[in-house]
Amino acid sequence: MNHEEVIAATREWIEKAVIGLNLCPFAKSVYVKNQVRIVVSSARHIDGFLEDLDRELDHLAEVDPEVTDTTLLIHPTLFPDFLDFNDVHQIADEAVAEHELEGVIQIASFHPDYQFEGTEPDDITNYTNRAPFPTLHLIREESLDRAVEAFPEAEMIYERNMETLKKLGLAGWLALGLHTPKRGTSDDGQA
Repeated sequence: MNHEEVIAATREWIEKAVIGLNLCPFAKSVYVKNQVRIVVSSARHIDGFLEDLDRELDHLAEVDPEVTDTTLLIHPTLFPDFLDFNDVHQIADEAVAEHELEGVIQIASFHPDYQFEGTEPDDITNYTNRAPFPTLHLIREESLDRAVEAFPEAEMIYERNMETLKKLGLAGWLALGLHTPKRGTSDDGQA
């Protein structure tokens, strides 16, 4: 897939799942204002991806939040294994500290095979953090604080999302028609 196709699939996921299912009640306001920066990395190895992360951390720290409130850094092919990507997320958290951005930016992760600890791979609740491609979400903590103030029961979002997905079920998720690349196939689903 080219970058435009990756961005289009990511936007579809944001619109149909993140906003459409209200998995993140804070997402719609920044998305409709075009304040979500979507960056597709072409890095050929993890070091290159981490350099892209460094650039995006610097960008988000410097840019006006009215221009870019949050950033999604995606690599469509470099991290097919969720556990490997989970390790990258830990390195990304260390990069936040290296950039002296603790308390300023935090990172969430999404992956096509996301799996919460203690769940089976096919557990529908894992889909709350499943995206079409491995994605690091760079979030301004100031924005999170404002959103939490506006959403008084923010600590309940996680549980509500689990219930939403349980009610929706796998068939309901699949009915959303989201692009979900499968391991060992081309993007059009042909082996």
